[in-house]
Parts: sequence; C-alpha cells; structure tokens
Amino acid sequence: MNGAVMTIARYHAREFVKQELVDLRLDDISFDRATLWVTRLKGSNSGMHPIEGDELKAIRRYLGARQDNLPWLFLSERQGWLTRFAVNYLVNRTAEAAGFINLHPHCLRHSCGYALADRGVDLRTIQEWLGHRSIEMTVRYTRISQRRFNGLW
Repeated sequence: MNGAVMTIARYHAREFVKQELVDLRLDDISFDRATLWVTRLKGSNSGMHPIEGDELKAIRRYLGARQDNLPWLFLSERQGWLTRFAVNYLVNRTAEAAGFINLHPHCLRHSCGYALADRGVDLRTIQEWLGHRSIEMTVRYTRISQRRFNGLW
C-alpha cells in the first residue's frame, strides 16, 4: 500500500488536500480511460485527472494484493479507512528517508502549483488542476523564480 500511496502522492497528492486523498474510492478510478475523479473539499471544483502509467501499474499491483470488498482506494494496516494521520506519517517517513525534514502533504500541493507556474503553465490550467474556485487562490504560485529569466533576452 505504501508504494501505491506514494506513487499517487508523487503525481496527484501534490494537488490533493489530505482528506481528498483518503476519501478516494475504488469507483473514482477508471482504468479504461486512465483517469481519477477527485472530489474537492472546501467549495473547490471537483474534476477528472489523468493517471500516468506508473500510477496505473502501482494501483493495479496494490489492488491485486487486496482481498476485500471495501469501497476505499487506500486502506489502513487494519483493513479500514486510511486516516489523514496515516498519510502524514507515510509522507513524513518517505520525506525523511529522502533527506527532507518536516515535510507535510500540503507542502506537496504547494510545490505542484509553483512547479507548474515555473514551467510556464497558464494560470487557468493551474487553477483547474488544483481545483481552486477562485483565481485569487492560484495567483500565489505566479511568483517568478529566477530560472524563468534565463534566456529571456
């Protein structure tokens, strides 16, 4: 399960709020279309997100090892609903193993917004990806990194 959670985190937890990650259900995944439905919280816009090949493989491997009929995508070690605290623990433990101290899941969400802006992705696309209802929430990611000035002239 850890591998599947961290693979999803690598691609999608960056735009998820923790509760959105733990609320994922099996019927939120479409293997045929390679998509994941994200139900947003706090009045944000829900939407469909593509799932990359590595994610599909990790999820299929994880689900192939499960022997239950529970509706949630990710389960705890006790075969129940995965909690936000467990996600904190998994992300923190993985981050520490990679040399990062005090990294929280929400930091991944912010890093996604900044990385997309740094790559030149337009603000409306970032807004949609992160599920922000208001563009004002997305504008924070437009602080320009020094790298974007390289080769400007």
